[in-house]
Amino acid sequence: MHTNIVDTPTRVAPAPPLQEKRRLLRSFITTGSFDEFVEQVFWLTDNKESSYVCFANVHMLVEAYKDRGFNHLLNQADIASPDGGPLSKLMKLRYGQQQDRVPGMDLMPRLIEEAAARGKSVYFYGSTDDVLQAVVATAKAKHPDLKVAGYYSPPFRKLSEDEDQAIVDQINASGADLVFVALGCPKQERWMADHKGRVKACMLGVGQAYMTYAGLEKRLPKWARDLSLEWTYRLYQEPKRLWKRYLVTNSLFVFLTLKDMLRKGDTKRYTVSAGD
Repeated sequence: MHTNIVDTPTRVAPAPPLQEKRRLLRSFITTGSFDEFVEQVFWLTDNKESSYVCFANVHMLVEAYKDRGFNHLLNQADIASPDGGPLSKLMKLRYGQQQDRVPGMDLMPRLIEEAAARGKSVYFYGSTDDVLQAVVATAKAKHPDLKVAGYYSPPFRKLSEDEDQAIVDQINASGADLVFVALGCPKQERWMADHKGRVKACMLGVGQAYMTYAGLEKRLPKWARDLSLEWTYRLYQEPKRLWKRYLVTNSLFVFLTLKDMLRKGDTKRYTVSAGD
């Protein structure tokens, strides 16, 4: 008896648009154009069951420098976006490489717009119910065809394992492609890392982006952002909470950067493979 064997072509994932990270202090930051970051996020939704995106600024890099566990978490991110202006400028200074700034406040609106156009669904996690409702209302007003899979404001306390699993089940049952997470740094980054492999979506730690997107908080003009002055505006808004983060952390960042640049091997890079 002769059996005909038909070979079934194996689906091969296309190469990811972003394939390189560069070292800044102890962390590896993804490089590429703003549009490539957009495409990379949707590549993740199509090719990886679970992934997460960190938006790195000066504060995050200093925290990662001081905390090796947090640095590992940042380096394991599928994307570590250069959110802060100093990171983009430092990339140019150290590597001679022009790098777009890719802040969560800019990428989130673009991703929502693209999600509506591509038929992808979004989920909003974190912040308060009032803020979430404002974000959803703004998104639907701007993009009537957008699929909002859901939103959830977690309690401001540690969740039990059962409560956490119920939230994971809720997100997964919604069929969300993108999950925007606003819990503040470093809580949101730890949450995403802890839930990679459990939340079946691309998670993005967007922090304050909810507030600016919904028009609940003003943002500096572009010329001021280009001069990396956003931290001064945030400090003006919340001086008691943020003075140490910005004044002490920024000074430490300058010191660590100068120290690091005097060392050998500051051109170290990391190539990202489709399986990472």
